Amino acid sequence: MKSFSTAALIVAGAMLCLGAASPDGIPDSRRFEFTYDLVLDPPRDARRIEAWVPVPIDIPGQDIGKVRIDTEADYRFTTEAAYGNRMIHIVADGPGAAPLKATMTIEVIRREYTGADTGEPDPRYLRPNRLVPTDGMIAKLAQRATKGATTDIEKARAIYEFVTKTVTYDKSGTGWGRGDALFACDAKVGNCTDFHALFIAMARASGIPARFEIGFPLKAGVATGSVGGYHCWAEFYIDGKGWIPVDSSEAQKNPERHEYYFGSLDPHRVEFTKGRDLVLNPPQKGGPLNYFVYPYVEFDGKPLSDKNRVKLSFSYRNV
Repeated sequence: MKSFSTAALIVAGAMLCLGAASPDGIPDSRRFEFTYDLVLDPPRDARRIEAWVPVPIDIPGQDIGKVRIDTEADYRFTTEAAYGNRMIHIVADGPGAAPLKATMTIEVIRREYTGADTGEPDPRYLRPNRLVPTDGMIAKLAQRATKGATTDIEKARAIYEFVTKTVTYDKSGTGWGRGDALFACDAKVGNCTDFHALFIAMARASGIPARFEIGFPLKAGVATGSVGGYHCWAEFYIDGKGWIPVDSSEAQKNPERHEYYFGSLDPHRVEFTKGRDLVLNPPQKGGPLNYFVYPYVEFDGKPLSDKNRVKLSFSYRNV
């Protein structure tokens, strides 16, 4: 069933592609169109093809305008209950189904984000996830890293300093990219998921609510381009201040912005989903998703095993 009824309205008012720059040269806003292309080649004997594709929503610092879906397959917009993540659920019938193609085009205004007070955090933001434990080694590490800190904001800053200075952004070898806090702690290397898994685990172990957020990066100062893959970051909650963002992996890669990325996010990004260990809507037959930024696919109720059957491309252009 095809429907555009849940797509957000176009944000009113004229805005420049890039807003006025802050003192450190980071613009305060960016308006762009993001394109998410999917080509799925099902096995010839597959009788039911399903794909769940994340769709970004309005959040503090991000306004979503029109969301256009171009596909011949049946689909509908849905929202999962735990984190409020939105998605399209695409269904096609086989056997012998032709390759399934879908293109999603999204209008986005992204602003420089320094946090928001959006009410009390959900208790889940203090609980462990499958790859984000809060006990054992993580609890001991958090206690050592925050020694001498007396307030939650001081503890969060101490954890940020520890993670940013201890872990190196390095995608060589194996094991990185799963958002495994223990891997990051032990190997001291990884990508953004590993950095922020460790930050979130240590924050929660210190009694500070923290959450995982994932989307895609845009190139600063480049009006049109392709996007090679996802980017993620985190937020932590402080009573009286609300949610405060951190981007530890960007700080490690850009030491000159170490201070900036504790409490600020640049507008060169779009957030798609929040949370870990996700159950989609309708629920997938496979286990909970580690995180959700690429399509999740099932053939006849079985999770996709051959990743060569999915081709993805992402691009953007300033508006």
